[in-house]
Amino acid sequence: MAASATAPADQTFEATHGVNPWLIAAAVMLATFMEVLDTSIAAVALPYIGGSLSATTDEATWVLTSYLVANAIVLPASNWFSLKFGRKRFLMSCVVIFTAASFACGAAPTLAFMLIARIIQGAGGGALQPLSQAILLESFPPKKRGAAMAVFAFGVVVAPVLGPTLGGWLTDTYSWRYAFYINIPIGILALFMISRFVHDPSYISNKKAPLFDRYGFAALVIWTGCLQVILDKGQEVDWFGATWVRWAALALVVSFVYFIWHSWVHKDTLVDLKVLKDRNFAIGATLIFLFGIAIYSTVVVLPLFYQELLGYTAFTAGLVVAPRGIGAICGMPIIGYLSNRSDPRWLLTFGFFTFGLTTLYFGGLTLEISPTTLLLPILITGFGLSFVFVPINTAAYGTLSNEQIGNASGLFNLMRNVGGSIGISLASTLLTRRSDVHQNLISGSVPLTGQNFQNSLAATTHALTGFFGKSNATLPAQTMLYQQLQRQALSWAFVDVFRWLSLLSFGCIVIVWLFKKVKPGRGPAGAH
Repeated sequence: MAASATAPADQTFEATHGVNPWLIAAAVMLATFMEVLDTSIAAVALPYIGGSLSATTDEATWVLTSYLVANAIVLPASNWFSLKFGRKRFLMSCVVIFTAASFACGAAPTLAFMLIARIIQGAGGGALQPLSQAILLESFPPKKRGAAMAVFAFGVVVAPVLGPTLGGWLTDTYSWRYAFYINIPIGILALFMISRFVHDPSYISNKKAPLFDRYGFAALVIWTGCLQVILDKGQEVDWFGATWVRWAALALVVSFVYFIWHSWVHKDTLVDLKVLKDRNFAIGATLIFLFGIAIYSTVVVLPLFYQELLGYTAFTAGLVVAPRGIGAICGMPIIGYLSNRSDPRWLLTFGFFTFGLTTLYFGGLTLEISPTTLLLPILITGFGLSFVFVPINTAAYGTLSNEQIGNASGLFNLMRNVGGSIGISLASTLLTRRSDVHQNLISGSVPLTGQNFQNSLAATTHALTGFFGKSNATLPAQTMLYQQLQRQALSWAFVDVFRWLSLLSFGCIVIVWLFKKVKPGRGPAGAH
């Protein structure tokens, strides 16, 4: 891999060309916020998209899958493209592609057209996160890089939380198409600001990209694509019970093993895995993978609890979980200040411990909670997350040389995205499987011939007699009791998921202390 496109500390002025770094931050974060928001904003509109385009809800889920696959494929390759075409030119091209594809998604007349537009949109958006991270860090002096990472975390952490709320409101108030149209004015504004305030310094413009690693890229396309499709569709087809899943898994394993071997033994590969020899980066990549599982699982599961079991609309469920974004916003200035003054290991310990405690509290959910019951824990969760994202970057990149950062961040961001995909799939699968387990347990403890069940059946039958008549009320009464059984079983499945996420968070605290100590104030120098 070519040397990193990262500014040395004394080249900050050259990186900004005298422009106020906060203007640069606003320019690049508009694009990143828009891209991250789009990963979750479309999720709440899937039933409406399917109905409008004459597709089933299962078919409509390809709207999410196609986007995530294209996003994951392009992400590691963005460093090569930025060196080949210039970082500013490549960033502007990505914004144009993403914005134009957003319009195409909103105007899509058929599902096939929508999927093609989503693939293009995901390809355009894949490079926005690492490019924005690089520009942010190079535009701020070393002592303020903690603040720069806090700004970056605002887009990456807060946007997925606001997505369901904004998407639900747009869908309920106007149409699902506006969940995509909203990107157009944001994209135009981001394009204008990037053209005005962002410049390529000499250490970017003078770099020459190596030959494109077509074999590594082909292997990356196959294994990331197969992984994402298996994760998204596996539960629907009973995982390895489906023949195509077994073939896809074989292709995944073969291409992944080849990708690892190719990236380890060859020079100028798309991703140089030798960076994993650095202990801090290897631990950081592991933690960001686990962090991706934890945060994306929680973002998906909690609104689902309100919608599936309490009957909330998409917008109302989004409002209930929105305080997480407020908590993250409150934590950003604090972590921006502390990251330059405190050992990142202590900050990470606080962040994972806080997240573990709140998810453990979520493990006490019942069907009788009110919309405000979890207000404070959700707020604290967002606050704790801000204490994970910034110091994990500081510790992971803190022992790498500038020449390693550009390549390392591609792998780092890919690990977070893959972790998120695995987390969402695991959560969905566990909800289904654990619901069946609890249904069997409850049924076994309350036999049909038992006095408790017979009393409940008699009371429900009596209550429904006025609606169905005495001779016809028994079957509706049995149906109602079975529905209650399913609701209770599913609620226990949610409890299991939250408790396991809590254990995962507490386990991460142990891994945190495997980091070598990094001098406070040395921010991560990189990304692509």
